[in-house]
Amino acid sequence: MKKIFVNGYGSIGSRITSFLKDDPELTVIGIGKYSPDEKVEIANSRGLDVYVPEKKIGDFSNYKIAGSIESALDNCDLVIDAAPGGHGYKNKVSLYEPKNIPAIYQGGESVIGSEAVSDLLFNSRANYAQALGKRHVMQGSCNVTGMGRILEPLRDKFGDELIRFDVTLVRRWADIEQTEKKLVDTIEMSEKPHHGDDVKMYFGKDAPLYVRAIKVPTRQMHLHIMDIRFKGIAPKPSEIHELFTDEFGVAKVWTAKGTKDIRDYAQNMGFNFTDTNMIHIHANMTTSIGDTVQMMYSDDQTGIVIPENHMLLQAMLFEKSYEEAFTHTESIFHMKEKKEKLQEYFAKK
Repeated sequence: MKKIFVNGYGSIGSRITSFLKDDPELTVIGIGKYSPDEKVEIANSRGLDVYVPEKKIGDFSNYKIAGSIESALDNCDLVIDAAPGGHGYKNKVSLYEPKNIPAIYQGGESVIGSEAVSDLLFNSRANYAQALGKRHVMQGSCNVTGMGRILEPLRDKFGDELIRFDVTLVRRWADIEQTEKKLVDTIEMSEKPHHGDDVKMYFGKDAPLYVRAIKVPTRQMHLHIMDIRFKGIAPKPSEIHELFTDEFGVAKVWTAKGTKDIRDYAQNMGFNFTDTNMIHIHANMTTSIGDTVQMMYSDDQTGIVIPENHMLLQAMLFEKSYEEAFTHTESIFHMKEKKEKLQEYFAKK
């Protein structure tokens, strides 16, 4: 059994630990916390040992902790770094590399420049095999992961018939549980969003992909508007939808009026953290005009990267084949069942 340490207990750390506990091949030896707050007690209540930086142990005198992060790392096979963006690189240099521990980093980090955490940005649909046995790998962000689930099937099917992709990311302001982040009454433009460059790390650096991004005051998922241009007459919407019938983590919904409809359904069905862990193609919004198909799909923000982390972990630690890893991840996340429930509830009338 492999031992995992999750360094950070925010939106990603809390989610990934809730699923790893159901994996019989793994044990979570603990989580890392950097701020003395109520999340320490929450983690303890969930049966998790909490470790803190050696130099901050005194700050946690009012909380139950198991020791220092530095000592915990001496007893683990892999770290899932769930620290805030930018801290992953610092942790790599100061903690993981000196102890020769492999690590998975999240979308707030970079694979470009002097503070790159890896030379590989992972997307299980595009480059699973490249992660086999790797020591340091970055998991793409939710938006970057979501685009891969749509782009790769399109490329597999249409290949050279595709001319260009234009994507507008309508990003949520904060996660559901990030109540400390106030929703600001504005639509914020993102100058030079990183998402396009990140996607090209697995889709191809010369891919004709153009991305713009705005952020809107909601916590209810991201929405992507994608225009796909073809050499000739574009396929019918039904042909596009057919591509995703058997795709992992992609559901087709017809009657959801907005992203909150899907989130409310996930909550009523008791999905963990009200996550669906997938992409939802709003099929009623797909149009085909001339050489262009326009799609809209919502992206389950933080939730979408959790099964991806699990796939990546299996590639790095166990060097499993894609098929083996996929089957094991499905046994824990039950993505097929969630997809069927979503598609049945939001079926075409």
